Amino acid sequence: MKRTEIRKKGYDALVKELGIVGMIQFIQEFEIGSGDYTKERHQWLDKLSFEEVIEFIKERQKGE
Repeated sequence: MKRTEIRKKGYDALVKELGIVGMIQFIQEFEIGSGDYTKERHQWLDKLSFEEVIEFIKERQKGE
């Protein structure tokens, strides 16, 4: 079986079991990122105070 056939059968199986949205979410779990996450995280996170981070977390929890 060719790689393209395996990929198509895999996508078809995921869609059958998870639906389109579930398939996309599953595939995103394995997406390879780019860049230096640690360096980029410090660029925005170091600008926030501890209190701002806690407030952000609390707001996110309310929205769930």
